Amino acid sequence: MQDLVSTPVLSLRPVALAAPGRGTDLHVRVSAPATGGELPVIVFSHGFGESLDGYAPLVDFWAAHGFVVVQPTHLDSRTLDLAPDDPRHPDIWRTRVEDLTRVVDQLDVVEAAVPGLAGRLDRSRVAAAGHSWGAQTASTLLGARVLDADGVPGEDLSDPRITAGVLLAAPGTGGADLAPFAAEQFPFMNPGFAGMTTPALVVAGDADQSALTTRGPEWFTDPYSLSPGPKSLLTLFGAEHSLGGITGYAATETTDESPERVALVQRLTSAFLRSALYPGDTGFAAARAELAESTNPLGRVESK
Repeated sequence: MQDLVSTPVLSLRPVALAAPGRGTDLHVRVSAPATGGELPVIVFSHGFGESLDGYAPLVDFWAAHGFVVVQPTHLDSRTLDLAPDDPRHPDIWRTRVEDLTRVVDQLDVVEAAVPGLAGRLDRSRVAAAGHSWGAQTASTLLGARVLDADGVPGEDLSDPRITAGVLLAAPGTGGADLAPFAAEQFPFMNPGFAGMTTPALVVAGDADQSALTTRGPEWFTDPYSLSPGPKSLLTLFGAEHSLGGITGYAATETTDESPERVALVQRLTSAFLRSALYPGDTGFAAARAELAESTNPLGRVESK
């Protein structure tokens, strides 16, 4: 794997992946360091309405520090503009999960599409990451399951090829914790985390007050507190849903712009994934210690 030195990044979009039954090919962006071999892979799921063009502050950093990042555009993207009566709407949450699985299934296509990338991927080290709805999508590959109205877990859609995850501003539990409109519009937003056994870093802002829930910002810590270890939780002080601006360098939806906060998310997520994918790597422990020793910390990390 690449060391911690930042390297130039190659990015190609769109790469089309076959997706029978989806109604359209799955388009992805691939970002990779220009040099190095045996590169681990991050499959990234965007938030509601976003696309493969989002999240450059994270994607650029990850790719510059040794990861190949693949970003699909899900069917809910504003760039696809699905009609309100499109029959695919009720199952978009499931299609999102299938999109990530398709990427892993077709890494040969991904590798062949990017000039100079052939033979450089490490297929044994694949992580899933996502923001907001994308974090719920990624969590399903880690073992989270959608519960029905009686609390019975639905189908297990976890993928054993995914061995680590990063969940950024991931929605918490459903049921009575959802605002009435959310319960009506998003019945799939009822995750159960008891089976989410894959190692993951959950990132939550302590000022992330969502209209989706009747609870406060602690709702976004549920994927950590309600799942078995090994897990870590990075709580960002003063952060709202964009966690300081991870969705883009000039994203209009950022309400808590903080380059320092984004830089912390970049460093901690990269260090976590490196340590999770490479047993014996001490980068995350060192990053945790540095944060804890800071005289004016931007957040805190706890683990179990």
